[in-house]
Amino acid sequence: MKKPVNIIVCSQLLIDESIDIHRRKGNGTLRRQIWINENKQVTRYSLTYINYHIFQGDNGRVLGYDNAHGYHHKHFKGKVEPVVFTNFETIEELFQKEFEALQNEQRKN
Repeated sequence: MKKPVNIIVCSQLLIDESIDIHRRKGNGTLRRQIWINENKQVTRYSLTYINYHIFQGDNGRVLGYDNAHGYHHKHFKGKVEPVVFTNFETIEELFQKEFEALQNEQRKN
């Protein structure tokens, strides 16, 4: 009888960036963290828009998508809800679209 083989999935942090948004463009910070495996597949991600002027809870996270805690989910002003994951690119597009909508809303106010 063969012994079970333990497979260790290694993830490497590919992108870890923070972009400060100028006051005229809505203020806040965009944070993007992406980890990949040896096959260049995204294994972990966190896309976040932080702006304490809009929302003070959840460490200022107004909008975010990540797959921490074993499931894919969205943060919006303190509320967390699961999201259907098809691929990382789709999640990234959703985040960008919602972030741009928030910026447009802020410009109107």
